[in-house]
Amino acid sequence: MSNNSFRKQLVVFSGGSAANSIVDVFSGLVSNGAGSLEKLSYIIGISDNGGSTSEILRVFGGPGIGDIRSRLIRLIPASNSDAEKLAIKQLLNYRLPASNLEAKIEWLEIVEGTHAYWKQIPSDKRELIRSFLIFLNAEIVKRARPPISTFNFHSASIGNLFLTGARIFFGSFESAIYLFHSITGIPENTQVIPAINSNFAHHIAAGLVDETVIVGQNQISHPSDTSAVSLMPSSENIYSTVPSGAVTPVPSGAATPIPSSPHELFPTPAKTADEDSDDENDGVEDANLPGSHPSLRTQNIVFEKENEPELPARIDRIWYINPYGQEIRPPANPKVVAAINEAEALVYSIGSLYTSIIPCLVLRGIGHAIASPHIRYKILILNGSLDRETGPVIGNPPMDFSASDFVRAIVRACVDSQSRKLKPLALNGGSKNTDGNSANGVPEPVFIPPSEYTKYITHVVYLEGPSTPYVNATEFRSWGIIPVKVYGMRTENGNGKAYYDVATLQSALETILGHRGRRPKAEGTRRDTVVPVPAGGR
Repeated sequence: MSNNSFRKQLVVFSGGSAANSIVDVFSGLVSNGAGSLEKLSYIIGISDNGGSTSEILRVFGGPGIGDIRSRLIRLIPASNSDAEKLAIKQLLNYRLPASNLEAKIEWLEIVEGTHAYWKQIPSDKRELIRSFLIFLNAEIVKRARPPISTFNFHSASIGNLFLTGARIFFGSFESAIYLFHSITGIPENTQVIPAINSNFAHHIAAGLVDETVIVGQNQISHPSDTSAVSLMPSSENIYSTVPSGAVTPVPSGAATPIPSSPHELFPTPAKTADEDSDDENDGVEDANLPGSHPSLRTQNIVFEKENEPELPARIDRIWYINPYGQEIRPPANPKVVAAINEAEALVYSIGSLYTSIIPCLVLRGIGHAIASPHIRYKILILNGSLDRETGPVIGNPPMDFSASDFVRAIVRACVDSQSRKLKPLALNGGSKNTDGNSANGVPEPVFIPPSEYTKYITHVVYLEGPSTPYVNATEFRSWGIIPVKVYGMRTENGNGKAYYDVATLQSALETILGHRGRRPKAEGTRRDTVVPVPAGGR
């Protein structure tokens, strides 16, 4: 029997909203039997701490569920001819008003079963869904500590609230996902797997090349005006918290002493004369451990996805932190590793590189599983534009983040996931230890020869346009990576951003997978043409 005879899965690493636009591509590959695909698994991170998810984390703790809920909603096979599924999708996709008071009133209408969204949902499913919302409402009331701490319903997602109620009731996030999957009729051959199987919050930090460290996914990707950007230094910086909105590295100085407690790691800033003598978090009962890192306790309900300020330097790497800000190396969900071990093809989908894709890849066990030579296709679908995470422009002449930079970042994350467990933080300036870590507990930089890149990426699919990352096809070929250019769509507002066309992208992926059941349209039909890339560049 062939080693690949049982490999019938398509595994997709992705975030939430961006990849939702091409979900039909992956569903189409499986339904058409591209290659030998029979199953589809989405691997999605749980480090989200922005929007209404941040309020759920503050009050209840638990994994960040926003991206997983977004994908589950997108996978509901609702159509205008199926009123029941359409009504369930409409309810679970609904967001409450931005006004906390109006949102609370509408929430109670939903809990009491009088809201208009219940009308098209049959009584059996209505009462099943409503029971978990009633249960969560009781928990909200029980955990309230007015006037200091009450739940803020501002723009809360009903799907998020339903998943939270089910998770708390079952004591299992995966059980909550299974219930959502069952109620909504998502196809049985499609599953959404959290990258980490946990009932606890898992946060990330980003280390920039200038040694600044930004804490929390929301602050890395979409910084909130109402949240402090708390910076932890790397090995040569002192520990510090800076005022809200500042993104400034702390100057290098003397060797950093080993912190003996969270309070030493994150000392309380001196109070000014006009400040209250009590810290704002004193006396507040929430889901955060005492002494938790300040930026992990704030509400990031409102954030801006447009006109974001540039990062002061490029991101060097991503890692997970405990509530006190110290680096940890959590293992991947065993179901993720099992899915990869059964994969014929693996896709790194479009989305936020450093806050959606890489947090899944740095988990222990992931890099080793992906490196298996039995996975025939490891495909990066390149973003159609750059964002805050892939900035700023650097160099002379100035250079944007390139497609090659995407490849290197993904390979680096996969290699990092295979490194040994970090030692506890120690003094600066030490020599390299025998386990490959520097004396300060941070892995020594490891040179990864380009000949190793194809262990993790075999193909790069990309668009071409004024806002797309630069693709050096000659360089890719020298690494053994096959570049595949496809034609996409551009918005009518003239912002220059390129977007993938579902039919074109699916045709390109079917060609890569060697599927012969469907032929591309005739030459000259741009929307379904896979364009061979000439040697020498784009």
